[in-house]
Order: sequence, then C-alpha cells, then structure tokens
Amino acid sequence: MKDTMDYMIRPANSDDALDLARLIDIAGEGIPSWLWAKSAGDNQSPLDVGVSRALRDSGGFSYRNAIVAERSDAVVGMALTYPIDAAPDDDLDDLPSPVAPFVALEAHSVGTWYVNALAVRTGARGAGIGATLLAEVEELARTAGYSVLSIQVYEQNTGAVRLYLRTGFEIVERAPVRSHPCQPYYTGDVLLLTKSI
Repeated sequence: MKDTMDYMIRPANSDDALDLARLIDIAGEGIPSWLWAKSAGDNQSPLDVGVSRALRDSGGFSYRNAIVAERSDAVVGMALTYPIDAAPDDDLDDLPSPVAPFVALEAHSVGTWYVNALAVRTGARGAGIGATLLAEVEELARTAGYSVLSIQVYEQNTGAVRLYLRTGFEIVERAPVRSHPCQPYYTGDVLLLTKSI
C-alpha cells in the first residue's frame, strides 16, 4: 500500500491477530475485552478470545477487514473497515448495554463504508498515522464503489473527534451512552460521523 515517512500502511494478515486484538480493545475503550471475558473458556484469557476472532476469515472483526500501520516491523496502528449494506436487526434491549448505542447508530450507516475501529498505539500518536489510515480507508471505499464513510466515537474522546472533524467528517447522529464497569465515559453520547468522498 503506502510508505509514509517512517511507517508503512499495508493490509493486515493473520500474523497480525494479536496486535489487532490489542488495538481494537484500545479503539473500543475496553468494551471488546469486557465482552471477550464473558465468552472466554477455561484457561482462556479475554485477549485469547480477541485473537481467535481476529483470525476468522469472515465477520466484522476479521484480519481480512483491517489495514495496519507498521513501523520498524512493529504494528503501531490499525483501521478495521467494511461496508454496511443492511441495518442490524438486533433488539437493542437484548444487547449488552455498552454495545447498544453503537448498534443503534449502525442503522443510520446503511450504504456507507464503515470504519468500525481506528487505533494508534500511545507511543506512535502525533505522527499522522491516524489521518494516513483514514486516507487509505477512503481509497478502499472508492475502489469498492462507496461514496460515504461513517465512523462512531464517544463525544468525550476529544482527540479522536478533532481528528475526524479535521479530516472532513461531520457529526450526523448521536445516541446516549449506556455505561458498563470498564467504560471511561458514563454520560454523554456516542457520535456518528460521516464523510462524502
């Protein structure tokens, strides 16, 4: 894909599963590991569950839907992205409470190329990696025939909100946060942002 300064953007592969699991947990503010813990078997950690999900060939959280930023042979960032062609049919009251606002907003994302997760490791932030990943996602979406990107974020995650607004996204919908034990945001909204490309 792209060589940019001291890092490279490339498609993820199955060898990236551990990094993808760690990064999606960062992007999801701890919600992924909280959910993985609920389905972990004997002698299995939540991270083990995340890795097994990243290794799947299908489903939203699959290495096949991810691109990564690599610096010095280490994965330092990722974007998990795919189209949303139909509204979810889940009953929001049957979902774990922290997931419900995100699923509710997905109904407003039908027909878009969805950025499910974007994360950059703490020590690699500030180098433009997040913006470069988003630019690469735009290319993927255009190539696939999509003209709108969508992404969701907690409104209190002001750094991420600034990045999305700076790169051309606009807030189009919101849903109230439903808290859970590991979530850092107990009030406010989850925002849905879109960008025409």
